Amino acid sequence: MLLMLFFLISLWNFYYMFGFGLISSLVCMVLPRYDYSGYGQSSGKPTECNTYADIEAAYNCLREQYGVKDEQLILYGQSVGSGPTVDLASQLTNLRGVVLHSPILSGMRVLYPVKRTYWFDIYKNIDKIGMVNCPVLIIHGTADEVVDCSHGKQLWELCKEKYEPLWISGGGHCNLELYPEFIKHLKKFVLTIGKSKTAPNGSKKTTVELENENKPSESGTSDTFELVPDLPEVSRNSLDSRLEKSKKPNKPEKSRMSTDRVDRFRRSKGMVW
Repeated sequence: MLLMLFFLISLWNFYYMFGFGLISSLVCMVLPRYDYSGYGQSSGKPTECNTYADIEAAYNCLREQYGVKDEQLILYGQSVGSGPTVDLASQLTNLRGVVLHSPILSGMRVLYPVKRTYWFDIYKNIDKIGMVNCPVLIIHGTADEVVDCSHGKQLWELCKEKYEPLWISGGGHCNLELYPEFIKHLKKFVLTIGKSKTAPNGSKKTTVELENENKPSESGTSDTFELVPDLPEVSRNSLDSRLEKSKKPNKPEKSRMSTDRVDRFRRSKGMVW
């Protein structure tokens, strides 16, 4: 079973707890999530160092108390939460995947279009994303009013193992889950990396190879994600034969008395009220 560790830094915590509870059921996977320091039910202060400690504590809890292996884990970071997510992912070598939802290049770059990273900048995703050694899915709205879509596009260009990104036309910063393509693409990503196999030479298949396997073949048929084992096909009568059997011989319709005759019959029997 795959698990997606969801890390959000936003004032919308309770909204997302409901929304991503729905997502977990739609993509058929466990979705642990938590409040970071200073927000929700957590104590402490919301500093960069504390958020790194928070995600590491959640990761260690899954690994030590629940026996979750890195290859079962997908890290999910939204908005500024992409910072702790990329930081942890850059330190782990066997993660199954990473999802970055409306991510930032760095804290400073959200405010100013700087061309270099300064020592006082925070959440330097631009400098760490190249050290992530697993498939990375980036989702960003083209009309994001908080973090410009260019952040997501530049991060995708810097990814070592790119997965087909999702640029949601007209999507903002806090409403991407409302677009049908969001769930569809996220589920496709989870299923694709979930069926990753080892190649004959012992190397792991890349997401590009897996995506090619899932593309429609030249014959017009397409490979679909298998959620259950193939069942033996049961012989069935054709639709035409079943329709033929269901047909009944036409029988003449029984004559029915008109309403006038019914009225005369009632009068003759004294049944008129």
